[in-house]
Amino acid sequence: MPHQGGTTVSVRKATVIVYRAGWVAFFALVLLDLFAGLPFDRFWVWSPALLPLAILVGASVRSRRMQRDNPREAVEVGVPVRGRWSALNSPADRTPSHGTHGYGQTYAIDLVAEPAQGARPGFKVLWPVVRRNRDFPAFGEPLFAVADATVVHAEDRQRDHLSRNSLLAVLYLLIVEASLRDIGGVRRIFGNHVVLDLGDGVFAVYAHLRRGSLAVRPGDRVRAGQQIAQCGNSGNSSEPHLHFQLMDGPDADTAAGVPFRWRGLEVPGNGETFTAPDNTVPGGRPTP
Repeated sequence: MPHQGGTTVSVRKATVIVYRAGWVAFFALVLLDLFAGLPFDRFWVWSPALLPLAILVGASVRSRRMQRDNPREAVEVGVPVRGRWSALNSPADRTPSHGTHGYGQTYAIDLVAEPAQGARPGFKVLWPVVRRNRDFPAFGEPLFAVADATVVHAEDRQRDHLSRNSLLAVLYLLIVEASLRDIGGVRRIFGNHVVLDLGDGVFAVYAHLRRGSLAVRPGDRVRAGQQIAQCGNSGNSSEPHLHFQLMDGPDADTAAGVPFRWRGLEVPGNGETFTAPDNTVPGGRPTP
């Protein structure tokens, strides 16, 4: 059985590589056709995109079938933040919560800090086009381990970019930036991120972390409630926030999402505000 599992993971990884190679070939041909002109029919310029699109559709169908035929019980974990926050793209409203099963995001949730009504800058159509990260109360907020775990991946070298919460900036994010980041893979999508092994084949991901804020490194053992990083705005992110998810493997390229529930707190729906209790003491150990 382990061999079968390893074979499955290898096939998924190879499929992901082919998927990204197809997009690279497509964009390369488009650029060549625009600036140099190609001697063959325009269909062949667009044809490399057919393969990654087919892979995308196939992966989506497979994920939906697995979700339907092999439903997983939600795993109970702690809350990764403290204080008053709001939820976006919540699995409490729909799955896949982010519109895709890719990168293990089926049951992912986005969290933005809302310490008071109106403290978080809202979306603007025209101006300002972008904002500084420090304008958002989530930036620099501490993030906590949701269970006793082992750190299997941690990186925080990517920069925190400006917000993408105006119409022009969002269009840039969706049309240009997200496509290029998707080709770049997990680290470009998640930005600075940490992966925790919670045991029993369950892994927790904290994404879009602040550069230089990691308090852990691969191999570390962490306790539930221990601070592991700070909230940032790296990767495929529109504003400083925490992207949190559980999955069944350490590599988001090949893992499937795992549903979760929070201990002592109902998982909020889109736009719902909640207050996570501060149940930690200095040193990162949870109080009884």
